[in-house]
Amino acid sequence: MTAATQRKSFVSPYDLPAPQGAEGWQDLYPYNLVFQENLKDVENGKFWFCDSQHWPNVFKPFETIGVEFAVRCLGAYNTRHYLIPPANGIEFRIHNGFCYMSPVAVAPELIADRVPHFMERAGFYFENWDSLLENWKKKVLGTIEEMDAINFEALPEMVDIEVITSGAGIDPTAKMMADYDRLIQLAYKNWEHHFEFLNLGYVAYLDFFGFCKESFPGIPDLAIAKMVTGVDSVLFRPDDELKDLAVLAVKLNLIAVFDKGDDAATTLAELAESSDGVTWIAAWEAAKEPWFNYTSGNGFYGSDVYWRDNLNLPMGYVQDYIVRAAKGEELHRPKDALIIERDRIAGEYAEILSGEALDTFNGKLGLARTVYPYVEDHNFYIEHWTMGVFWRKVRQLSRLLHDYGFWANPDDMLYLTRDEVRPVLFDLATGWGVGADCIGPSYWPAEIERRKGIVDALKTARPEPAFNEPPTEINEPFTIMLWGITTEQVQQWLGAEDGDPNVLKGMAASAGIVEGKARVIMGPEELDQLEQGEILVAPVTAPSWGPVFGKISATVTDIGGMMSHAAIVCREYGLPAVTGTGKASTLIKTGMTLRVDGSNGTVEIIG
Repeated sequence: MTAATQRKSFVSPYDLPAPQGAEGWQDLYPYNLVFQENLKDVENGKFWFCDSQHWPNVFKPFETIGVEFAVRCLGAYNTRHYLIPPANGIEFRIHNGFCYMSPVAVAPELIADRVPHFMERAGFYFENWDSLLENWKKKVLGTIEEMDAINFEALPEMVDIEVITSGAGIDPTAKMMADYDRLIQLAYKNWEHHFEFLNLGYVAYLDFFGFCKESFPGIPDLAIAKMVTGVDSVLFRPDDELKDLAVLAVKLNLIAVFDKGDDAATTLAELAESSDGVTWIAAWEAAKEPWFNYTSGNGFYGSDVYWRDNLNLPMGYVQDYIVRAAKGEELHRPKDALIIERDRIAGEYAEILSGEALDTFNGKLGLARTVYPYVEDHNFYIEHWTMGVFWRKVRQLSRLLHDYGFWANPDDMLYLTRDEVRPVLFDLATGWGVGADCIGPSYWPAEIERRKGIVDALKTARPEPAFNEPPTEINEPFTIMLWGITTEQVQQWLGAEDGDPNVLKGMAASAGIVEGKARVIMGPEELDQLEQGEILVAPVTAPSWGPVFGKISATVTDIGGMMSHAAIVCREYGLPAVTGTGKASTLIKTGMTLRVDGSNGTVEIIG
């Protein structure tokens, strides 16, 4: 496509048809999540990009709860809590089943007025970071514990006699409905906590980033990122636990048991027959809580499988690690080397400065390193642990209602919105209370089948990368840092010719140069296809893919900036990575030979 014919705008969401069979998909989602016809002129005046980094799959109706809670709370902390000077929140819509976002800018004339409020509010958190963060953990764990205590049970044939003798005057349906409401509110509560520190973590890094760019003209983005690597994040702890278990198995001479590749139940049964095996099982059990509250997905979908619910997942990773440990390979992240390298880089740049500038550099670097671990830590506590408990309770309720005949399959409640579930509960309460049939079993099975057909049809089409005319220059720092959406990336999406068609450009997210065979992975369910030494190519990766990073030699993603989870995790594992290529998972095919240059942000198809 020549410069003369290059498009200037993406398609309007109002002009993009639904995939065949998905007509009427809008009715699956709440009215405020879809583009409304009466707001066409307003919505078409905004630039929207697809957030496939966090929500890469089509939403079932119930699953919108994740994007609703997350993005609302993110915006509130920017806009109402801390008054971050240049950034409000992010508007979001669902179109053809995928999430689209449009950042809300602060009017230039209002930025100065927000600065003193931000300095007071953010300053308090920065000055009291450690104590406030310790209290944060208590709040989050308390909410998880309260959520975990919720239990949805079948209704009795008659209320317990104690209800009569105590004069309680209330039956179990009230508790069932209250527990459902409480489950939703507890999830919302922890999503509020999620952003209490996160945005400040990004702000501290961006402040350090901006200072470095001004003080050291030409400094690579990657050099700045390297100065805060080598962190102790709990997000890496589940993977570290599995590595420790593998090392222990080798030490106890249990390799033969694991070499059989049996499932978790069979392996554990055989281990229980020896004293060394019992010792290993004790270590396995100790690791399970809390570290198996972990999913190979990202926590936003009801279909995400958690380790504690399917022990074959962590057992499979342990078996892979044992093979490597038996060969004498070092399994753990090269943390010490990362720290040496980060201090070397920081020292070299510090030597350029003196006086007040040096003090400022050291102060901003120290703050960035203090708050940086939270950028990943929160992911374990919220996306993995909180949402793991949440989805488990949702499935429990769904299966209870399935037992009452409301739908054909145990997890079909995911095809209802959360607001549609409460009338179902009242329908059950009414049928149980009056001794008559409920209405839902004659209504929902057919309706759910209709919705399944629409969702399945939506899955047949890849999402458009963006809608409407983009700004001339993408300069909003969060958009660039988190999503990797730059002016250059947008131009590539629009079809601008940019040299060799066999060379993709993206973010230089993690240093190193590697050549190898590509393996295109579209989701966590395909991770078992990876072979040793392959280059992982995916629309996006999740932090929980860490257990496969020992197999791969590099990572390439369609979306993601320097502060995306994919970029951070690759740097911590010492793997070359190029993120935000826009279309790598579409253009690259499994088996192609690639040259990945994570230092310069290029991916070359060489065979």
